Amino acid sequence: MNKQENPFQMYQGRIETQDDLFSRAEVGLANRNSGLLLESLALDITPSGLHYLLIHFDVPLLDTEHHQLAFDGAFENPFQLTMTDIRAMPQKTVPVTLECAGNGRSGLSPRSHSMPWMYEAVGTSLWTGTPLAPLIKKAQPKDNAVEISFLAADYGYDKAVGHHYGRSLTLKQLDELDVLLVHSMNGQPLLPQHGAPLRIIVPGWYGMASVKWLRTITALTEPFDGFQQVRTYRYRENDDDPGRPVTAIRVKSLMIPPGVPDFGSRKRIVEAGPVALTGRAWSGGGVPITRVEVEIGGQWFDADLGDAVGQYAWTKWTYDWSATRGPHILRCRATDAKGQVQPVDPRWDVSGFANNAAQKVDVFVR
Repeated sequence: MNKQENPFQMYQGRIETQDDLFSRAEVGLANRNSGLLLESLALDITPSGLHYLLIHFDVPLLDTEHHQLAFDGAFENPFQLTMTDIRAMPQKTVPVTLECAGNGRSGLSPRSHSMPWMYEAVGTSLWTGTPLAPLIKKAQPKDNAVEISFLAADYGYDKAVGHHYGRSLTLKQLDELDVLLVHSMNGQPLLPQHGAPLRIIVPGWYGMASVKWLRTITALTEPFDGFQQVRTYRYRENDDDPGRPVTAIRVKSLMIPPGVPDFGSRKRIVEAGPVALTGRAWSGGGVPITRVEVEIGGQWFDADLGDAVGQYAWTKWTYDWSATRGPHILRCRATDAKGQVQPVDPRWDVSGFANNAAQKVDVFVR
């Protein structure tokens, strides 16, 4: 469709934003999408109904019984699989922490006009499916194949461009990443909003790579030029910057807000005395967490670390706080085995991607 025929042409430019003032369109996005309830960080595995959701277009309601996955393009041995075929293959269940690349967007100034995430776009689930690598090997990419694309059933417009959601990985990335072809989440078939009946999970990468409602896997002889690959999910300093691709998750931590909340502001009230602070920390690419610190009154204190839920899943941390009367701002920051430290302040990005700045929790101790 050319621009003259495109009814959404008016939405292709940058929309101005104001800090802490959200448009009707952003509120609409927030009503369609949902984040983790921070109190559920107490759980190793996020219940499916509490796992974050980012849905670009409409949820396709696909017929599981008749759904087929096609391997096509520059393969020597293209083929199709039914859901029965996929479930009959060797199965693997892996706990994986997924985080939306836009998580923390609202913490930047000025922010990008998009889903107004604060901290909650994350979750850890048990994903069950079959490893993708043997299927790619069976399909036999031709010698001139350079990338494998993953195309979904959902369709819509972004910046006046109509497209099916799609992403790609290079052959080298597929060799390095433990990509799963997934049909189940937390022991149950995928829910429609989580990609039923079939999706991929790319452990250690932000969620945009884990394509839902998967229909086609295509071997390409040229780099994939789909909208979600080249027009977005790139770190950019300004609108003219071609940017760098968003890939592995940056090191991050969150705490369960202690005490009880005020309904409107979500600020907290805590009784003076011993308070157990608890949270989770994670990093991309399967890199372990080695340290979590908690800031109280301008000083940083080391928290105690538990075991990681899995290679690609978060780690629990705890800290015993002797709460004194008055207002406090609590923060936490994580360090991983590569020495990457979660920053106190956000890094600038045009689209607000991968903001891993330390969480702030307002607490009044009485």
